[in-house]
Amino acid sequence: MDTVGSALRFYAITPDGKELDELLTMVEGALKGGITLLQLREKNREMAEEILNDGRLQRLCNSYSVPLIINDFWDLAKEYGADGVHIGQEDGDASSIRGKLGDKIILGITANSVERAIRAQEAGADYIGCGAVFPTGTKSGAELISTGVLKDICESVNIPAVAIGGIDEENMLSLKGTGISGVSLVSAVFGTEDIHNTCLKLNDLTLELLRKV
Repeated sequence: MDTVGSALRFYAITPDGKELDELLTMVEGALKGGITLLQLREKNREMAEEILNDGRLQRLCNSYSVPLIINDFWDLAKEYGADGVHIGQEDGDASSIRGKLGDKIILGITANSVERAIRAQEAGADYIGCGAVFPTGTKSGAELISTGVLKDICESVNIPAVAIGGIDEENMLSLKGTGISGVSLVSAVFGTEDIHNTCLKLNDLTLELLRKV
């Protein structure tokens, strides 16, 4: 999908376990601040379905022309008309999921090595999520990958890659030159009191990160 690369620039991932009204308020602040893609990361399947069935989150994203990606639950993404889904390489057969989704739904796959990145591309991924690039409290025990590995992954595939894991205002620009198409942020966006203004600053940083020298 031609638009996937640009949408990955400022990729925000929601914290799980939030009440719907609170989640919507947080997401609207992020959307106003300039995020270019939103991933609903809700570990509880029933809660994820409740949010999608409600419909307000998708309509909110649509009003800002920002794609909504669902974490893991590819069948819910398809059923409720989300723009895409993101899966790990252990979340089922990626090629089979690609076939069930069809070619109109964005498919992102996690890959932390060149071998896995190539495998994800061959399975039909539209983009790759790479990380953790820095220590993160969101996913305890996550294995870190170096900027060198990140660069090798980007050079090994023809689809865009986004970096994830512990990225914030202080360290984001250290990823410059790796070949990524954007950054995925959780706490740096939704762990702040003023999400709107924080995102305005982070948006400027993502533009600087990806600016060609």
